[in-house]
Amino acid sequence: MIAAITLFLVVALSALITKIATIALIHTGLSTQSARFQARSAYTGAGFTTSESEKIMNHPVRRKIVFNLMLIGNAGIVTVMSSLILTFVLPNTLTSKLYGLVIVVLGLSLIWWAIKSEWVDRVLSKIINRMLKKYTDLDILDYAAVLHLKDDYKISERKVAEDSWMANKTLMELDLRHEGITILGIDRADCDYIGSPTGSFEILPRDVLTVYGKAEVIKNLYSRKKNFVASMAHKQYVAKENERIEKQVAERDRAKKE
Repeated sequence: MIAAITLFLVVALSALITKIATIALIHTGLSTQSARFQARSAYTGAGFTTSESEKIMNHPVRRKIVFNLMLIGNAGIVTVMSSLILTFVLPNTLTSKLYGLVIVVLGLSLIWWAIKSEWVDRVLSKIINRMLKKYTDLDILDYAAVLHLKDDYKISERKVAEDSWMANKTLMELDLRHEGITILGIDRADCDYIGSPTGSFEILPRDVLTVYGKAEVIKNLYSRKKNFVASMAHKQYVAKENERIEKQVAERDRAKKE
């Protein structure tokens, strides 16, 4: 009986620890899905891909979070296995074993519901956010709100193809700002990450660009090849962006008059 209760508590604590780690990793800039995967992988010792591990190892705060999670996870998994074995080995009677089985099944079902529950997730996230803000140096930022990732705005990370319209051109030549597109950073092989590149920076094939802008424009941007169609598409989206800006200015002027 005690072993079964211990198993339930350890699994519940494990779920809470991975939740805290997930939220902490999100605050370092990882996406929700990536943060959740990294936290669970580190806790269980399952490991992760090379590109994903580089994002962790090259960031001091993420590295510290994952390192502590791996240590805690190693002890937690051993405890769970020990408790599970004791639940069914120690009892001398069939009744005790059945009680232990019922506690394990109900306990794990409750934990599974809590993990899947959006209400529990919201409440737990608020509590953990307050604790992280109070007891750690992490910047508690809502990146989706800061970058206004709504109204069809998004961030995309993708590799530049050999025949891409962007390849072997400087940012000034591409003139993406007038399309409403901002290059946040460029990841180039055998080179340090380039954040906020200047207009003279040349885009090369196989560069991985982190792009911010309207989803429709980003999709079109990556589909452009080295031909006259690409230039036409560029001019079309520049015109759309100018129209959008003029509309915003008109609405703002009208609001001031009112």
